Amino acid sequence: MNDAIQSFMTYLKGERQYSPETIKAYREDLTEFCHFLAANGGEKPWDKIDQLDVEVYLSDLYDRHYARTTIARKLSTLRSLYNFLLSNGTVSDDPFAYVRLKKRQDHLPHFFYEREMTALFTAAAANPNAQLATRDTALLEVLYGTGMRVSECVNLTLTAVDFDNRMLLVEGKGNKERYVPFGHYASTALKTYLQEARTPLMARYQQHHDFVFVNHRGQQLTPAGVTYLLNQIMKRSTLTADIHPHMLRHTFATHLLNRGADLRSVQELLGHSSLSTTQIYTHVTREHLQRDYRKFFPRATEDAPDAPNPRSK
Repeated sequence: MNDAIQSFMTYLKGERQYSPETIKAYREDLTEFCHFLAANGGEKPWDKIDQLDVEVYLSDLYDRHYARTTIARKLSTLRSLYNFLLSNGTVSDDPFAYVRLKKRQDHLPHFFYEREMTALFTAAAANPNAQLATRDTALLEVLYGTGMRVSECVNLTLTAVDFDNRMLLVEGKGNKERYVPFGHYASTALKTYLQEARTPLMARYQQHHDFVFVNHRGQQLTPAGVTYLLNQIMKRSTLTADIHPHMLRHTFATHLLNRGADLRSVQELLGHSSLSTTQIYTHVTREHLQRDYRKFFPRATEDAPDAPNPRSK
């Protein structure tokens, strides 16, 4: 990816004769996008970036409360790069071409319904390699059951897992640490994985490190590796939607709020510095709120008990 960016910078300087300040701004926007990819599923070639990558990146920009003008500038930078790559035949399509900015309140994160998560867990356990099936199941349980970012998950260490209290010590953005609880299913899946998969894999390939999640050779799992594994799980499932690691974080928050969790508790669990960032998830709970309203409010439906009509007097 860096080679393409460098070629683009040379083009901006030589052919477009942009100022050093403008070129610096372009480089910063592109570098930020590459860092985002690296932390959320892994970097990929420019011709492999798809619509889902774009949507998740936009979601991140909205969650970070960038001004609309700033988001528009970043999109313009990426479109300019893709125009350059299209012109020299490096790519055949621009995934940013049809992106339209939405108003902040219209932006909703992508998440899975509970029945879809059940299908994913079934598919994770169906890995033909029984040893790696325990790894896939544990990975899915931890991502969904804690709401961790994928970068936090792959950097999770054995010393950060407290099985007695069922707590994880997670290092988030800006090296900020937080404790995140995990439940019975994640605990059971982790113990099974550590015993039946991680330990023998580490011994077989003579690996020596403290990271919890490993690949099939016992090496630390990367964000790109997580994305690959989730895509394989999706292919084995009955679902037809796309998947991105960040969607499991969205799903965690949405399911908590749907079941009545306090917004500030969800903020703490997700490691959000601002409550307003967490509030985006309240929009996807409207269906739940409407269902409760119809269920509990006495005059919400036509078959509600009769009440006095003040106009009848």
